[in-house]
Amino acid sequence: MSDTVLVLNSGSSSIKFGLFDVAAAEPVLLCKGLLDEHEAKPRLVVKAPAGEDLFETSKQAPEAAGGHLFADVLAFIEDRFGGRSLRAAGHRIVHGGSDHSGPVVLTDDIIAKLEALTPLAPLHQPRCLAPVRTLAAIRPGLTQIACFDTAFHHGLAPPASRFALPGRFEARGIRRYGFHGLSFEYVAGRLAEIAPQLVAKRTIIAHLGNGASLCALRDGRSIDTTMGLTPLDGLVMGTRCGAIDPGVLLYLQQHENMSVEEVQHLLYHESGLFGVSGISADMRTLLASREAAAREAVDLFTFRAAQQVAMMATTLGGLDCLIFTGGIGEHASEIRGAIGERLAWMGVRIDAASNDAARERINSDDSIIAVFVIPTNEEIMIARHCAALIRGRHIT
Repeated sequence: MSDTVLVLNSGSSSIKFGLFDVAAAEPVLLCKGLLDEHEAKPRLVVKAPAGEDLFETSKQAPEAAGGHLFADVLAFIEDRFGGRSLRAAGHRIVHGGSDHSGPVVLTDDIIAKLEALTPLAPLHQPRCLAPVRTLAAIRPGLTQIACFDTAFHHGLAPPASRFALPGRFEARGIRRYGFHGLSFEYVAGRLAEIAPQLVAKRTIIAHLGNGASLCALRDGRSIDTTMGLTPLDGLVMGTRCGAIDPGVLLYLQQHENMSVEEVQHLLYHESGLFGVSGISADMRTLLASREAAAREAVDLFTFRAAQQVAMMATTLGGLDCLIFTGGIGEHASEIRGAIGERLAWMGVRIDAASNDAARERINSDDSIIAVFVIPTNEEIMIARHCAALIRGRHIT
C-alpha cells in the first residue's frame, strides 16, 4: 500500500492542493486542484497531473463552503485512491516566527503559538490556519504538518536580519524574517539541477506575483531578502505597498485621522498595483490597459524591482545569476524585459526571442549575468518536507 500526503497551499481567497504519493524518495503528484471561494458558489475542481478534469462541484452557502468542500476533497481521494493510505496533510504556513526552522507536526499548543503571530501576517496567517481547523474537525485523527515560508530565511544574520531599533525590541522578536521561503527553496534546488556551476555564485531569485519578494543566495542559502517582519515590506505587490517611509504612516494617523485598523487595511488591501492604478491588482489587466495610470503602476513595479535587485546585489557583493519565478515572473515577458533594461548597467542583457518564449535561460550571449525563468512549485516542497518528517519520526 502506498502512502499519500495531501498538500494545502492557502491563498487570500482560494486554496491550491495536491495529493502526493510519498512512498518513493521523490513525491509523485497523483492529482491537483483548487478550492475557489471567489464566487457566490464556492467551487472545487480536481485535475489529473496532466491537467484533465477529474471532478468538480460547487456549494450554495459560502459560509459553510470550506468544511463541505474539504469533505468532498477527502471523499474524492478515498474513492479514487482508496488503495493508498493518507498519512498526513501538509500546510503552507506563512509565518513561523523565531521558533521554527523546519516543518513540524501541528499540536494544539503549536497552533496557538502560530495564531499569536497573526499580527505579523494578518492577511495570511488566519487563511493558512483555517484549513487546519477544518480538517481537524472532519478527520480528527489525521496528522497535520506545518511547513513555513519563513524557515528558508531562518539563518539570516546581522546586519541583514536587523532593524535600526533599540535592542530590547529585537529581543522581543522584532527582526527581519523574510517570506516566500518554500518558493525560494524549490527554485534554488532547480538551479542546482540545471546549472550546478552557479550554485556557489551570487544569485538573486525574484518571486514576482500578487505577493512579491527577492532573495539573495549564495551556496543555495538565503543571506538577505526584501520582506522583513511582515509580508508588507520590499517590492510593490498586487494590493500591498512594499517599502514605505514610516513617516507616511505617522502622518496618516496624526493628520488624516486614520485609525490603526484603517492604516492596516490601506497597506494590505488598497495599495500596490491596485492603489497606484486605481484599476486592478492583476498585472495581466494592467499590461492590457491603455490607461496612463496602469502604465504608471507597471513602471513603479519594475522600477522598485530593479532598485531592490541592486540592493540585494550589494549584500552579495555583486551578481552572477538572476532568476524570475512566480505568476508574474514566469508569465509576463514585458515585466522581465523592463526589469532587465533597468539593470543593463549591471551587465544584464535579456534576449528578446528567448524572453518572449519564456525559455529556461533568457539572457543573451553578451550578458554578464545569467538570467533564468524557473517555474516555482511550493506544493512539491511541502510534500518533500512532509515525507521526510513522516519517515524521520515514523508517523503512523
